[in-house]
Amino acid sequence: MNYGISVLFRAIPLLMGLFCFGYGLFITSYGTDPNRFLAGPVVFSLGMICIALFSTAATIIRQIIGTFGTVSKYVLPGVGYLSAALTIIGGIRLLHVSTDTASFVAGHVICGVGLITACVATTATSSTRFTMITVNARRNDHEPPPKAFTRTQGLTLISIALIISVVAWVWAFVLLAKSGLHPKYFVAGHVMIGLASICTCLITLVATIARQIRNIFSASERKIWPVLVLIMGSLCVIWGLILILGTADRGLASTGYIMIGLGLVCYSISSKVILLSKIWRHEFKLSNRIPLIPIFTALGCLFLAAFLFEMGTVHGYYFVPARVLAGLGGICFTLFSIVSILESGTSSK
Repeated sequence: MNYGISVLFRAIPLLMGLFCFGYGLFITSYGTDPNRFLAGPVVFSLGMICIALFSTAATIIRQIIGTFGTVSKYVLPGVGYLSAALTIIGGIRLLHVSTDTASFVAGHVICGVGLITACVATTATSSTRFTMITVNARRNDHEPPPKAFTRTQGLTLISIALIISVVAWVWAFVLLAKSGLHPKYFVAGHVMIGLASICTCLITLVATIARQIRNIFSASERKIWPVLVLIMGSLCVIWGLILILGTADRGLASTGYIMIGLGLVCYSISSKVILLSKIWRHEFKLSNRIPLIPIFTALGCLFLAAFLFEMGTVHGYYFVPARVLAGLGGICFTLFSIVSILESGTSSK
């Protein structure tokens, strides 16, 4: 990877983060529709995921081009965790400053986005010894190298992502259990299901990276982790379709489109897991095609958002899904940058 390409791949997450921040503020300030005070803060919070993804991208690229030092080792993952903390604090604050439906849903969703950001930051932490993956892939044994993570460190990284995911799933089902009390619980609960699914996908990514660095990645994991991510993505998409087709209240049914968008994000994450799994001690001729997956999912989000923008001119309940899907498209495009970096860093060429 030359320096110019490395700058481009680090710029993409920052540009997508800038888009989410700017678009979120624009949505919130350009009008008085209550939907704006739900869609705007949520889209803004998605920019924090982009910042955490930048931390991951910079962590890997600096190792590839030989500029990764002690400061980068701690500061870059720290930026990701700081972004996660600020996002969760912002969501909690939103829940306490107002009791209206928009603030309630936005507050819970933003907290969920913060949990995803923390998982992404954990991915950055697990990537601090990324270049060892290429070295280990050429070995024939399964002994952890001296410079790899210790067993405790590897388990800690996976456990952090696992605990965050469990929190997200419990949070989601607590909200869904109250969905009969008020529609706001229905909307927040279903969106949180999609966010929890993304957290689950990130467990597999953290586990794949950490275990390959420790040189203990097994043949069964090579199959299990990609399948799990695809199951999570399919769960969100199918769940979203069920909501759209099976919910009588069309306003509540529109939440299904957000679920589909979150499923597409899961599919984007699958590109990273599939790439790392398939090339581990095997030749995978389609490895340079894997980065197309997040491109297609980004286009899927944006095309679906375009249709919802048109539908929103007649039915106001499509306002929020259309804008959130635009933000999710930015997340998918950011993941294109990450998987391209992974492909470059693990290429045998």
